[in-house]
Amino acid sequence: MPRISQPRSGRRHFALRLLALAAFALLGGCGTPNGDFGRVQPYLVRDDIHDWIGPAAAARQGAVPSAYELTDDERELRDLAFPLIEPPYDRQRWDNVLREYGMAGNYQAAPFDRTTYVAHLLAEPRRSPASSYARLTDDIRNDITRMPQLFETAARVIDVDTKRRKSLAFVSGLTPYERANALRRVRENALVVTWVRDTLTQRASSYRFALERLVITTPSPQVADVEHTLTRLDAVIAQYRNGLPPVQRPRVADAY
Repeated sequence: MPRISQPRSGRRHFALRLLALAAFALLGGCGTPNGDFGRVQPYLVRDDIHDWIGPAAAARQGAVPSAYELTDDERELRDLAFPLIEPPYDRQRWDNVLREYGMAGNYQAAPFDRTTYVAHLLAEPRRSPASSYARLTDDIRNDITRMPQLFETAARVIDVDTKRRKSLAFVSGLTPYERANALRRVRENALVVTWVRDTLTQRASSYRFALERLVITTPSPQVADVEHTLTRLDAVIAQYRNGLPPVQRPRVADAY
């Protein structure tokens, strides 16, 4: 049986190291590896920038990742998952490009601590407490905005995986290697979705803990607005916790 190769090849490691060196070089000059809203500069982005998320999701459960190539939807799922897995306070870090490539931090092993978010929030120098409330509100709204597209993509991926699993019974000459990797990819995709769901629940807990600390340290009328936004986040998380949106199939007319 063919040996299952690791998702990252030596060539990929070499390419990532070059990107890392480019990021460090920028730090020595006038450039920065981060663009608007903490996004990595386009010239440092590869199509497979977040491919590591699948193996990392599998590792969280002691599973083996698939050796198969990712589909477009599977890659999009991982791209959309990263901002919801990465702590929101890391978006402006100087080493953001390394984190995007999974080269900084061990996401699957890091224990959850709901006090960490507010520690970063209060540690940032601010002219007014109002900016802390604004930052908290922005982080919550960003999560709300990101969820629909991620779970719509997840619905397409899981729908195809259901068909993939059923098709295994009808594939002629199916080898153990092929079957194993198909099933591993099905589980890997499901684990990515589970990881995001778990992280969202943790983030909501962190946001509420932060709001409670702001209330007792720097009371403000902004509390009501943040509370309303946080309640909306809880509702959207609950909407996607146990189900996915229906798969949107293109109409026949749209294909032409």
